[in-house]
Amino acid sequence: MLRSSLLAPLAFVLVAPVMAATAPLPTRAVTIGNEKLTVEVVETPEQRAVGLMNRFSLQPDHGMLFVFDQPQRLAFWMKNTYIPLSIAFVDAGGAIINIEDMRPQDESTHWSRADALYAIEAKQGWFAAKGITPGMKVTGLPPASRE
Repeated sequence: MLRSSLLAPLAFVLVAPVMAATAPLPTRAVTIGNEKLTVEVVETPEQRAVGLMNRFSLQPDHGMLFVFDQPQRLAFWMKNTYIPLSIAFVDAGGAIINIEDMRPQDESTHWSRADALYAIEAKQGWFAAKGITPGMKVTGLPPASRE
């Protein structure tokens, strides 16, 4: 009996980080031109490190919004990411800087061409199919993260 009571706290310590990593993220709607995208919002370094890793699907008109604490050059890769994605880098004023297509499990780095405060990932081709291009404004963005 004593042995199992000692293992229970250890099991919680090992499982709790996994549970936290898979906890649902808050969502919000952002608008680009006339197009709405429902995004999961990630603001902490831990959430950003995971992003859309280890997922195999993404609902139509859904994506992920990465929020940083200050504008900076951003770099993303696709390690352990199985969904082909497009990423839009967005400046502090909400303007799209550049959009890049990313291949699943490709570890090449995709950079923002200028300082960005946000990055938005969607299914590959979503931005192009909606006529969204660099320079367009994104509305509905939250303020910088509170790390």
